[in-house]
Amino acid sequence: MGRFPNIAAAKAKTGAAKGKLYGMYAKEIYQAAKNGGVTPEGNPSLKRLIEKAKKEQVPSDVIKRAIDKVSSGAKEDYQTLTYEIFGPGGSTLMVECLTDNVNRSVSDVRAVVNKCHVKMGTMGSVSYMYDNLCVVGFKGLSQDETMNALIENDIDFVDIEVDEDSTLIYGNPNDLYKIKEAISSVKNVEFTVDEISMLPKDRIKLSGEDLDTFNKLITMLDEVDDVQNVYHNVEL
Repeated sequence: MGRFPNIAAAKAKTGAAKGKLYGMYAKEIYQAAKNGGVTPEGNPSLKRLIEKAKKEQVPSDVIKRAIDKVSSGAKEDYQTLTYEIFGPGGSTLMVECLTDNVNRSVSDVRAVVNKCHVKMGTMGSVSYMYDNLCVVGFKGLSQDETMNALIENDIDFVDIEVDEDSTLIYGNPNDLYKIKEAISSVKNVEFTVDEISMLPKDRIKLSGEDLDTFNKLITMLDEVDDVQNVYHNVEL
């Protein structure tokens, strides 16, 4: 598939400002704890989010407050929404939001779309051009060792890529935790990539005004509080 060099470009994690980054994780951790319980050992989704938050240097008190809100009986409810956008020069974007106010979310995203003179697509108009996959990356195992670990645990995978000492596994999103457990059973590795992503099947290059508009679009989406992730098909 040759996706390895382009993962960072295919997914733009928003949060240039620390305040937004902390808020994003607070919402995700709260929702994960509400859905699956406040104990990380019994809630793999929560455990994964806490580990990722710590890697991005989210303060422990931000994490604790988000979990404590669930224990205190707070009634906040967030839902994930994905907006599909046709950008300049044949570019496409999948914009993922986590919001407690659908009207605000769609209004804010649509305002960016209008200011950048691009087009909001209907459901399914863009998503068919992307693969919804989990991506697990680590160092310390060969390709043969990695494949044997997956086969022995009866885990299907889409692709394995090796670049020097780094390995990436692409698989079904539902198999994310199984893949990590299978690898960990062979060797105690540090996971450098641990994502469920929308990866474009094809990529394009932009230049001139199209590239300027695209960069403006990404920047403005980054400033929308409800936007969590932006996936796109542009090589940067």
